[in-house]
Amino acid sequence: MILSPAYEKSRTQAIVEGVLKGQEQGSLDERKFYVNNLMKLRFGIDEALSQLIDPLVHMPHEESLRLLMHCSREELLAQMNEKGEISPKTH
Repeated sequence: MILSPAYEKSRTQAIVEGVLKGQEQGSLDERKFYVNNLMKLRFGIDEALSQLIDPLVHMPHEESLRLLMHCSREELLAQMNEKGEISPKTH
């Protein structure tokens, strides 16, 4: 079967976009895994801390790592509250 060049181009572009989205999602899943495990090891995870996982995953690597490695639980909650990532009632 012969396909038109426009269709082939569109199909190729869709495949490339799908691959890129899959790689991006895989990277986010991997970061979420590491953030979750690091928080679990350092603090344990409760409702307030579980709300921080996604915001930390979407931060630049250096910033989230600095917060997780150098802040106490209370400092982490306070800093994330200042950034508007959580509401004050959650901790």
